Amino acid sequence: MDTLNIIQKALPALLSGLWVTLEIAVVALFFAMAIGLAFGLLRISKNPLLRWIAEFYVNIIRGTPLLVQVLFIYFGLPGAFDFKLSAFAAGVIAISINAGAYLVEIFRAGIESIDRGQMEAGRALGFTYAQTMNYVILPQAVKRMIPAFVNQFIITIKDTSLLSVIGIAELTMEGQTIYSSNFRAFEILGAIAVIYYILIYALTLISNRLERRLAKS
Repeated sequence: MDTLNIIQKALPALLSGLWVTLEIAVVALFFAMAIGLAFGLLRISKNPLLRWIAEFYVNIIRGTPLLVQVLFIYFGLPGAFDFKLSAFAAGVIAISINAGAYLVEIFRAGIESIDRGQMEAGRALGFTYAQTMNYVILPQAVKRMIPAFVNQFIITIKDTSLLSVIGIAELTMEGQTIYSSNFRAFEILGAIAVIYYILIYALTLISNRLERRLAKS
């Protein structure tokens, strides 16, 4: 009974932290998709320099820990170039850049999964490369990539827990604040785990359902 009371008292603060977690994840994924699309197009470019730039970005981001990237953006860059950056902005930037590197490969694979004849047909109709990509290739590719987008959103939500190191009051940070004052880490961390599990499980079900629907269409 005491455990339930502890969790009940902590729940409003934890739900507030969950809202911050979702807010960061949604905003970051929006920017990450723009980054992923831009660099994904560079990855399939015929220009070797553009391909190298995209590969360099993907390799450097995927080859370093997200925690290091968060600290570098929040402490390293402002210290080196003498400017201020809020913890929220630094968190969104770090998550966006990190998720973007993974979305690059998702976009690349999605675009390359469309038959090359589609591009040739578009060009034969008088469309430019950009118009064919925009009106013919991408709509088909994005449809196939939707489950991968949902999976990346799930990963992004879990990654936001690392932002507690720069003081963002997301779900994990709110939990740390609570159990540092009431010394009931077991109950609070257990509640955090359950909240994450429910959210991730719901998104996983959505992803699986979307995948099944797309497979039938």
